Amino acid sequence: MLTEKTVVKFLDELASNSPAPGGGSVAALASALGAALTSMVANLTIGKKKYLAVEAEMISLRSKTEELRKAFTVTIDQDTEAFNKVMEAFGLPKETDDQKALRSAAIQEATKEATLVPLRVMKLVVDALALTKVVADKGNTNSASDAGVAALMLHAGAEGAALNVYINLNGINDQEFVGWHTDEVATLQRTCKMKTDEILAIVNEKVIKKQS
Repeated sequence: MLTEKTVVKFLDELASNSPAPGGGSVAALASALGAALTSMVANLTIGKKKYLAVEAEMISLRSKTEELRKAFTVTIDQDTEAFNKVMEAFGLPKETDDQKALRSAAIQEATKEATLVPLRVMKLVVDALALTKVVADKGNTNSASDAGVAALMLHAGAEGAALNVYINLNGINDQEFVGWHTDEVATLQRTCKMKTDEILAIVNEKVIKKQS
């Protein structure tokens, strides 16, 4: 499993001539890093006298961000597994008409599954960004920049996942599936961009004030 490798080993495998892991797994990893940073800001707020008024909220939030981090971490491997299933489908025999039909159906089904993994990442990012906004706004001011980096990582994860959704949709014949999810991913992109901009506005105001 990719998630059980050291950082160095993961990067070595990523840089190799193997097509997987690829951008989808990296998008999931970026999202997991964003969720982890959000948890960190919450942890650096909890227990501080200055932030006692928001401690209960931060404890509850941390529980949610940790669940999201786990979910993102799972999708790191799921994306690679989904890609491998697509490749396996392309490798099925295609000598007879029956074999061609079975192969085509398998490719379509596997590609749909490969589309849904990054789409799930995007949906989770929306939830994570909502929590990141809270820690950016109410969390430890000394960690405001960390909240900003969390938002940027989450947004990068969402945009990377979107690219993987789009490229998979290009290979799907089911136009109803394609149309529905094309609209869905575009909506998720707009939502993630809006939330990220809101967080960065909060963070930049705090960072600039601290420097002045």
